Amino acid sequence: MHDPAITEDVRAWLAKAAMDLRAGEVDLAALPPLLEDALFHSQQAAEKALKAFLAWHDQPFRKTHSLEEIGQQCVLIDPTFEGLVGRAAPLSEYAWKFRYPGETVPPSHEEATRALDLAREVYEAALERLPAEVGMQGDGLEAIEEGLGGELQDNREKSE
Repeated sequence: MHDPAITEDVRAWLAKAAMDLRAGEVDLAALPPLLEDALFHSQQAAEKALKAFLAWHDQPFRKTHSLEEIGQQCVLIDPTFEGLVGRAAPLSEYAWKFRYPGETVPPSHEEATRALDLAREVYEAALERLPAEVGMQGDGLEAIEEGLGGELQDNREKSE
């Protein structure tokens, strides 16, 4: 059994990541959809899931939104992360791209959906690489979705 403090820290990171995934789903289901916010939450979910993995391995990380930087630290621990980290790295720009006024091209629904799917893939990959004792115990994404009575899954199916 690992240090209970580390286990709780990892669970906290995963819970925050799950909440960002939920927020992204809600943003996509809104009428009209909140695409920029969904992209932000996608980046945040992927970042927090990777930080959970690093926390489990007691690896310090900088305060950064760079999924490439955080992801490379994960790859040093588990090289099987490499392909996923490479695909997820472009999500980094969503931490800031639409957060402030300026000249940006509005994102498409397809872009936001792809980003959220990729963030979910990062979250699930991090969970798969963590021991069962770190399990979310009712705080994970499935519990969040279950608490909404399958609403998020229904909305995903409607938007396809």
